[in-house]
Amino acid sequence: MAKIGKRIKQARSQVNADKLYAIADALEALKAGANAKFDETIEVAVALGVDARKSDQMVRGTAALPHGTGKTVRVAVFARDAKAAEAQAAGADIVGAEELVDKILQGEILFDRCIATPDMMGLVGRVAKTLGPKGLMPNPKLGTVTPNVADAVKAAKSGEIQFRMEKAGIVHAGIGKASFPADALKENLRAFMSALERSKPATSKGVFIKRVSVSSTMGVGMKVEINTIAA
Repeated sequence: MAKIGKRIKQARSQVNADKLYAIADALEALKAGANAKFDETIEVAVALGVDARKSDQMVRGTAALPHGTGKTVRVAVFARDAKAAEAQAAGADIVGAEELVDKILQGEILFDRCIATPDMMGLVGRVAKTLGPKGLMPNPKLGTVTPNVADAVKAAKSGEIQFRMEKAGIVHAGIGKASFPADALKENLRAFMSALERSKPATSKGVFIKRVSVSSTMGVGMKVEINTIAA
Protein backbone atom coordinates (compact mmCIF):
# COMPACT_ATOMS: atom_id res chain seq x y z
CA MET A 1 0.00 0.00 0.00
CA ALA A 2 2.87 2.39 0.76
CA LYS A 3 4.23 1.86 -2.74
CA ILE A 4 0.88 2.72 -4.30
CA GLY A 5 0.58 5.78 -2.10
CA LYS A 6 3.98 6.98 -3.26
CA ARG A 7 3.02 6.55 -6.92
CA ILE A 8 -0.21 8.47 -6.48
CA LYS A 9 1.57 11.25 -4.58
CA GLN A 10 4.09 11.56 -7.41
CA ALA A 11 1.32 11.58 -10.02
CA ARG A 12 -0.58 14.29 -8.17
CA SER A 13 2.51 16.46 -8.04
CA GLN A 14 2.57 16.45 -11.85
CA VAL A 15 -1.08 17.45 -12.28
CA ASN A 16 -2.44 20.95 -11.78
CA ALA A 17 -5.78 20.37 -10.05
CA ASP A 18 -7.06 23.78 -11.16
CA LYS A 19 -6.11 23.45 -14.82
CA LEU A 20 -8.37 22.36 -17.67
CA TYR A 21 -6.39 20.15 -20.03
CA ALA A 22 -7.01 19.60 -23.73
CA ILE A 23 -8.16 16.00 -24.09
CA ALA A 24 -5.19 15.05 -26.28
CA ASP A 25 -2.74 16.31 -23.64
CA ALA A 26 -4.62 14.60 -20.83
CA LEU A 27 -4.72 11.23 -22.59
CA GLU A 28 -1.03 11.35 -23.47
CA ALA A 29 -0.18 12.21 -19.86
CA LEU A 30 -2.33 9.36 -18.55
CA LYS A 31 -0.78 6.88 -20.97
CA ALA A 32 2.73 7.99 -20.01
CA GLY A 33 1.97 7.72 -16.30
CA ALA A 34 0.18 4.35 -16.42
CA ASN A 35 3.11 2.19 -15.35
CA ALA A 36 1.40 -0.36 -13.13
CA LYS A 37 2.13 -4.05 -13.65
CA PHE A 38 -1.17 -4.43 -15.53
CA ASP A 39 -2.79 -2.61 -18.43
CA GLU A 40 -4.63 0.17 -16.64
CA THR A 41 -8.11 1.22 -17.68
CA ILE A 42 -8.65 4.80 -18.81
CA GLU A 43 -11.77 6.09 -17.11
CA VAL A 44 -13.98 9.12 -17.57
CA ALA A 45 -16.13 10.83 -14.94
CA VAL A 46 -18.84 13.26 -16.06
CA ALA A 47 -20.71 15.57 -13.69
CA LEU A 48 -24.21 16.21 -15.02
CA GLY A 49 -26.50 19.19 -14.58
CA VAL A 50 -29.48 17.18 -13.39
CA ASP A 51 -31.30 16.72 -10.11
CA ALA A 52 -30.24 13.21 -9.11
CA ARG A 53 -33.04 13.11 -6.51
CA LYS A 54 -35.73 13.12 -9.20
CA SER A 55 -36.59 9.81 -10.81
CA ASP A 56 -37.51 11.50 -14.10
CA GLN A 57 -33.96 12.83 -14.38
CA MET A 58 -32.21 9.48 -14.04
CA VAL A 59 -29.58 9.04 -16.74
CA ARG A 60 -28.68 5.61 -18.07
CA GLY A 61 -27.95 4.06 -21.41
CA THR A 62 -25.44 2.27 -23.59
CA ALA A 63 -22.58 3.41 -25.78
CA ALA A 64 -20.89 1.49 -28.58
CA LEU A 65 -17.17 2.16 -28.37
CA PRO A 66 -15.62 1.93 -31.86
CA HIS A 67 -12.35 0.49 -30.50
CA GLY A 68 -13.87 -1.69 -27.79
CA THR A 69 -12.94 -1.66 -24.12
CA GLY A 70 -9.91 -3.92 -24.16
CA LYS A 71 -11.74 -6.28 -21.83
CA THR A 72 -13.10 -9.73 -22.52
CA VAL A 73 -16.82 -9.53 -21.76
CA ARG A 74 -18.50 -12.71 -20.57
CA VAL A 75 -22.14 -12.82 -21.62
CA ALA A 76 -24.96 -14.89 -20.13
CA VAL A 77 -28.28 -15.28 -21.94
CA PHE A 78 -31.63 -16.45 -20.61
CA ALA A 79 -33.25 -18.18 -23.57
CA ARG A 80 -34.73 -21.45 -24.75
CA ASP A 81 -34.82 -23.51 -27.92
CA ALA A 82 -34.12 -21.55 -31.14
CA LYS A 83 -33.22 -18.35 -29.30
CA ALA A 84 -30.77 -20.27 -27.11
CA ALA A 85 -29.13 -21.65 -30.25
CA GLU A 86 -28.91 -18.13 -31.72
CA ALA A 87 -27.24 -16.84 -28.57
CA GLN A 88 -24.69 -19.66 -28.58
CA ALA A 89 -23.92 -19.12 -32.26
CA ALA A 90 -23.36 -15.40 -31.59
CA GLY A 91 -20.74 -16.18 -28.96
CA ALA A 92 -22.62 -16.17 -25.65
CA ASP A 93 -20.56 -17.74 -22.86
CA ILE A 94 -23.49 -19.09 -20.85
CA VAL A 95 -27.00 -19.89 -22.11
CA GLY A 96 -29.76 -21.36 -20.00
CA ALA A 97 -33.07 -21.12 -18.20
CA GLU A 98 -33.94 -22.75 -14.86
CA GLU A 99 -30.44 -24.19 -14.52
CA LEU A 100 -28.95 -20.70 -14.94
CA VAL A 101 -31.25 -19.37 -12.21
CA ASP A 102 -30.06 -22.15 -9.88
CA LYS A 103 -26.39 -21.32 -10.53
CA ILE A 104 -26.98 -17.62 -9.83
CA LEU A 105 -28.84 -18.38 -6.59
CA GLN A 106 -25.87 -20.51 -5.56
CA GLY A 107 -23.57 -17.53 -6.08
CA GLU A 108 -22.12 -18.69 -9.39
CA ILE A 109 -22.12 -15.45 -11.40
CA LEU A 110 -19.47 -16.00 -14.06
CA PHE A 111 -20.54 -13.26 -16.45
CA ASP A 112 -20.30 -9.50 -16.97
CA ARG A 113 -23.47 -8.91 -19.02
CA CYS A 114 -26.85 -10.60 -18.81
CA ILE A 115 -29.35 -10.73 -21.68
CA ALA A 116 -32.83 -12.25 -21.79
CA THR A 117 -35.60 -12.82 -24.28
CA PRO A 118 -38.87 -11.11 -23.21
CA ASP A 119 -40.62 -14.43 -22.48
CA MET A 120 -37.92 -15.30 -19.91
CA MET A 121 -38.39 -12.27 -17.67
CA GLY A 122 -40.77 -14.06 -15.33
CA LEU A 123 -38.01 -16.55 -14.66
CA VAL A 124 -35.30 -13.90 -14.45
CA GLY A 125 -37.36 -12.13 -11.80
CA ARG A 126 -36.39 -14.90 -9.39
CA VAL A 127 -32.80 -13.61 -9.38
CA ALA A 128 -33.57 -9.87 -9.59
CA LYS A 129 -32.43 -9.27 -6.00
CA THR A 130 -29.10 -10.87 -6.84
CA LEU A 131 -28.47 -9.35 -10.26
CA GLY A 132 -29.95 -5.91 -9.59
CA PRO A 133 -27.39 -4.65 -7.05
CA LYS A 134 -24.59 -5.85 -9.34
CA GLY A 135 -25.97 -3.92 -12.32
CA LEU A 136 -26.58 -7.16 -14.21
CA MET A 137 -30.38 -7.26 -14.35
CA PRO A 138 -31.62 -7.37 -17.98
CA ASN A 139 -33.41 -4.17 -18.93
CA PRO A 140 -35.32 -3.35 -22.14
CA LYS A 141 -34.07 0.27 -22.01
CA LEU A 142 -30.51 -1.02 -22.27
CA GLY A 143 -31.30 -3.48 -25.03
CA THR A 144 -30.66 -6.48 -22.80
CA VAL A 145 -34.27 -7.66 -22.86
CA THR A 146 -34.78 -8.39 -26.53
CA PRO A 147 -35.84 -11.08 -28.98
CA ASN A 148 -32.73 -10.20 -31.02
CA VAL A 149 -30.36 -12.02 -28.71
CA ALA A 150 -27.70 -12.55 -31.36
CA ASP A 151 -27.36 -8.80 -31.99
CA ALA A 152 -27.29 -8.09 -28.26
CA VAL A 153 -24.55 -10.67 -27.66
CA LYS A 154 -22.44 -9.33 -30.53
CA ALA A 155 -22.85 -5.74 -29.29
CA ALA A 156 -21.73 -6.71 -25.78
CA LYS A 157 -18.76 -8.61 -27.12
CA SER A 158 -17.67 -5.86 -29.51
CA GLY A 159 -17.35 -3.04 -26.98
CA GLU A 160 -20.78 -1.78 -26.00
CA ILE A 161 -20.76 -0.37 -22.47
CA GLN A 162 -23.58 0.45 -20.09
CA PHE A 163 -23.64 3.57 -17.95
CA ARG A 164 -25.82 4.78 -15.12
CA MET A 165 -25.76 7.98 -13.12
CA GLU A 166 -24.77 7.73 -9.46
CA LYS A 167 -26.45 9.55 -6.58
CA ALA A 168 -24.12 12.54 -6.83
CA GLY A 169 -25.13 13.14 -10.45
CA ILE A 170 -21.92 11.65 -11.85
CA VAL A 171 -21.51 9.03 -14.56
CA HIS A 172 -18.37 6.87 -14.68
CA ALA A 173 -17.22 4.70 -17.58
CA GLY A 174 -14.14 2.88 -18.81
CA ILE A 175 -13.21 3.98 -22.34
CA GLY A 176 -10.32 1.64 -23.06
CA LYS A 177 -6.88 0.62 -21.87
CA ALA A 178 -3.70 2.64 -21.40
CA SER A 179 -2.12 0.53 -24.16
CA PHE A 180 -4.62 1.93 -26.69
CA PRO A 181 -3.39 4.66 -29.06
CA ALA A 182 -4.44 8.10 -27.84
CA ASP A 183 -6.56 8.62 -30.96
CA ALA A 184 -8.49 5.41 -30.25
CA LEU A 185 -9.16 6.52 -26.68
CA LYS A 186 -10.36 9.90 -27.90
CA GLU A 187 -12.73 8.31 -30.42
CA ASN A 188 -14.09 6.01 -27.73
CA LEU A 189 -14.58 8.99 -25.42
CA ARG A 190 -16.33 10.92 -28.17
CA ALA A 191 -18.70 7.99 -28.77
CA PHE A 192 -19.44 7.76 -25.05
CA MET A 193 -20.10 11.50 -24.76
CA SER A 194 -22.44 11.39 -27.76
CA ALA A 195 -24.41 8.55 -26.19
CA LEU A 196 -24.52 10.44 -22.89
CA GLU A 197 -25.89 13.53 -24.64
CA ARG A 198 -28.63 11.42 -26.26
CA SER A 199 -29.66 10.16 -22.84
CA LYS A 200 -30.39 13.65 -21.52
CA PRO A 201 -33.78 13.61 -19.73
CA ALA A 202 -36.48 15.76 -21.29
CA THR A 203 -37.04 17.40 -17.89
CA SER A 204 -33.39 18.47 -17.54
CA LYS A 205 -32.89 22.18 -18.11
CA GLY A 206 -29.74 24.24 -18.51
CA VAL A 207 -26.23 22.87 -19.02
CA PHE A 208 -26.28 19.06 -19.13
CA ILE A 209 -22.54 18.27 -19.26
CA LYS A 210 -20.97 20.31 -16.46
CA ARG A 211 -17.52 18.81 -15.92
CA VAL A 212 -15.43 16.04 -17.42
CA SER A 213 -12.31 14.44 -16.00
CA VAL A 214 -10.22 11.46 -17.06
CA SER A 215 -7.93 9.19 -15.08
CA SER A 216 -6.19 5.84 -15.21
CA THR A 217 -6.86 3.02 -12.75
CA MET A 218 -3.90 3.92 -10.54
CA GLY A 219 -3.60 7.56 -11.56
CA VAL A 220 -5.25 10.83 -10.59
CA GLY A 221 -8.02 12.74 -12.32
CA MET A 222 -7.33 15.44 -14.88
CA LYS A 223 -10.03 17.99 -15.70
CA VAL A 224 -10.74 18.25 -19.41
CA GLU A 225 -11.76 21.13 -21.64
CA ILE A 226 -15.08 19.80 -22.92
CA ASN A 227 -14.86 21.52 -26.30
CA THR A 228 -11.62 19.67 -27.10
CA ILE A 229 -13.35 16.28 -26.97
CA ALA A 230 -15.38 16.90 -30.11
CA ALA A 231 -12.57 18.72 -31.93
